[in-house]
Amino acid sequence: MLRSLKASVSAPEDRKTDLIQDLYVKAINSHKPTPTKPSDADAHVQKFSMPQVPASPEESNIANDLKAYEVQEVEVEGAAAEGEVAAQDDDWFERELEEELKDEEPKAH
Repeated sequence: MLRSLKASVSAPEDRKTDLIQDLYVKAINSHKPTPTKPSDADAHVQKFSMPQVPASPEESNIANDLKAYEVQEVEVEGAAAEGEVAAQDDDWFERELEEELKDEEPKAH
């Protein structure tokens, strides 16, 4: 008797799922997508055009610029220019030690 109750209860559910599945399959089969045309992309794609050819630089200006570059003096950081005395670099570690030693000296009251 238990088997007959299960069969009668489960049978309508199976029929409902089949009905829903059948409706779904019919809807999918009846759908016909619109075919795409090559002209459909024209509104979304820009036309390609070759860029303009850049103008060639003048050879005379390049030669003059190269000569000016070769004549130019090289600047080195920390080096003295002609006629100037090079500045001495302070040794910062020694200065800090000297300042600490001055601070540690006992003060007379």
